[in-house]
Amino acid sequence: MNITKVAVRLVERMNRVKAMASITIDDDFVVHDIRVVDGEKGLFVAMPSRKLPNGEYRDIAHPLNTETREIIQKAILEEYEKIKK
Repeated sequence: MNITKVAVRLVERMNRVKAMASITIDDDFVVHDIRVVDGEKGLFVAMPSRKLPNGEYRDIAHPLNTETREIIQKAILEEYEKIKK
C-alpha cells in the first residue's frame, strides 16, 4: 500500500480537531474526513466515523493493523506540520 496523495485542510473552532485530511491510496482509493486531533498525549489521526443511535461512534474506514495505521498517521501529520506554519 502506498499513500500517493495527502490533502490537509486546517479548521477552526472544532474543539480539539485541528485539521481535516484526505488520503489517496495507490492512486485508486480515497478516504475523506480523517481528523487531526490534539489529544492529551499530542496530535493523532482519527479515522472517519459515524455516531450510532446509542451515542457511540464507529469508524467507517480504518486500517486493519498497527503498521498501516502508523503509515497513514505519519503521512497526514507530516503534511499537517508543513501547512500549519
